[in-house]
Parts: sequence; C-alpha cells; structure tokens
Amino acid sequence: MGFQCSSFLVLCYLILAASMYFDLGEQEEKCIIEEIPEDMLVTGYFLLEPWDTKAMTHSPHLGVTVTVKDPNYEVVLSKRYSKFGKFTFTSHASGQHFICFQTNSTRFSVFAAERMRLHLDIQMGEHSIDRNTEKTKDNMAILENSLRHLIDQMVFITRHQEYQREKEETFRMISEDTNSNVLWWAVIQTSILLSVGFWQMKKLKDFFIAKKLV
Repeated sequence: MGFQCSSFLVLCYLILAASMYFDLGEQEEKCIIEEIPEDMLVTGYFLLEPWDTKAMTHSPHLGVTVTVKDPNYEVVLSKRYSKFGKFTFTSHASGQHFICFQTNSTRFSVFAAERMRLHLDIQMGEHSIDRNTEKTKDNMAILENSLRHLIDQMVFITRHQEYQREKEETFRMISEDTNSNVLWWAVIQTSILLSVGFWQMKKLKDFFIAKKLV
C-alpha cells in the first residue's frame, strides 16, 4: 500500500476492511447521508490515500476536514484531521445526518487536481469490537468485548425501530389528514354541482313557462 500507517496499523486495518470508499479530489467536498436515531454515539474511521497508490503524491501534507450536520442543518462536528483518523459525535435528534469530508490543500486550485481515495467505516453504538483484544489469548476478554458489541447493536436496533415507528406514525397522521381533506373537498364540489344543477333547472323551467305564456 502506498500509504504508510506506522504505529496506526490496527486503525488502518480496521478502515481498509470496511466496504465503503469513494474518490475525492484536492479541495473537494463530498457528503454522505446516514439515518441516525436520537442519542446515538457515532464513531467514524477514515483513511485518505492516493487513488493510484503507485504514483507519487504531490500533497504530502494533505488532510481532511470532517463536518457533521444534524437534520436541522446545524453543525454537530467540524474538525480538521490528518490523512487518517477517528471522529465521534452524539446525535441529538433522529433523522438524516450529513457527514461531509473535504480535503485540505495548500496548492492553488489550478494545480490542485490530484485524485484521492477515502476509505470510511462508520459504527454506531457505545463500543466496537477491539481487534487487538481478538488477537489476545484471553478468551474471557474476547467474550466480554463481543457481548458488549452485541448489546450495543441491540440498543441501536431498538432505537432505530422506535425511530421508524415514529416516522410511520407521522406518515399515517399526514395520510389521514390528506384523506380527510380530500373527502371534504369532494363533498364541497358535489354540493356546488348540485346547487348549480338545481339553479339551471329552475332557470330553464322559468324560461319554458315564459315561452308558453307568450
């Protein structure tokens, strides 16, 4: 791999094992959208490397600025990191959160054309499985860590289900209100048509009577 991780080999292995990555140019910003329940701790691991790992990079000091916005577009986190690192934040509201990544470059925009690859792994919950612990011979520690991870996943699933139920309840109320408005509008339209029909019939009746008298 063209990117050297030195003392962060475990972190790099964790990030590279993730299935998510996308291209990112110098001074370019890209965002992903995550549905996150309320009061959920979110941990993200990222690694930035040249798209062509065999090519020599022209931006050795390139970094990443991570910005997180909640469903109300309020900034929850905004921090600058190096080419690899870890960020955490806690959601204060349920809904779509915008997680944005922007590369930092000291070069002018005209020369900032290098393509990069950003590896990303996002985890939700209080604990994640520690890969260092998995490699130890202490089976009890491995079991305890796995159990914590399982509990956190259950908490996340429960909160996500509660969030989905809230969305379904809101959608149901909107649908009922819409159906009620449609029904009332149909009743009003029918009343108007009947009134116009009766009025026309009365006018025609008066017209024929007047013609007959003439």
